[in-house]
Amino acid sequence: MTESGLIDHKYIPRPYDHARLESRRNVLRWLLRHIGFNLLAKVDQVEGIENIPEQGAVILYINHIAFIDPFVVLHILPRNIIPLAKIEVYSYPVVGIFPRLWEVIPVRREEFDRRAVQQTLEVLRSGEIVLVAPEGTRGPELKQAKEGIAYLGSRSGAPLIPVAVDGTEGFPAIRFSNAWRDPGALIRIGEPFCFKPEYRRADRENLRKMTDEAMYALSAMLPVQRRGFYSDLSQATHLTVEKYCP
Repeated sequence: MTESGLIDHKYIPRPYDHARLESRRNVLRWLLRHIGFNLLAKVDQVEGIENIPEQGAVILYINHIAFIDPFVVLHILPRNIIPLAKIEVYSYPVVGIFPRLWEVIPVRREEFDRRAVQQTLEVLRSGEIVLVAPEGTRGPELKQAKEGIAYLGSRSGAPLIPVAVDGTEGFPAIRFSNAWRDPGALIRIGEPFCFKPEYRRADRENLRKMTDEAMYALSAMLPVQRRGFYSDLSQATHLTVEKYCP
């Protein structure tokens, strides 16, 4: 996870400035909503949108099936969000323009990226929503998640909200193609929770426990065939989390 301003995979640190970016993101979001999701992707159902607070910091975390998943979540939410994405997306032909303009937070997945962690915490301190895919890769079913989500949640104190994604395979696709004849995306937004205050400086062992508890909450919202590593819901515990967020 690293700073924006990518030049040949190098970063020029820049303090986070919500006002500077918000108007640009609103324009990009209008284009995404009225062009992208009329021509390239289909959303059939959204549940739990009332769980997104009108203001304040939030960590959204998703299961990651297809490339388009973060765009779908960005599209359906009532607020702008700042996704974390692998550093390589900035180099993608054509589509790499969008993360550059939006200034997503690029992540170096092969290492603990301290600069990206600090940038994410700065964004949360600004009262924004960040979007994380805790598995660090895409796939049809859940894999064991990395501890970064627990680190961010514990150090920031921000509420976490699980977002279950299904039906995004085959998109983006041109409207009226075969993909559009099948059901579109289904998004389920869970209830917010926080990690308990005593875990604000959790060690590696507790970060693992916290991560798994968060992932079981997400798994319970997914179809059985999507649950993967977190299929056995009888293993789910709730020792590190609480519904009340101070």
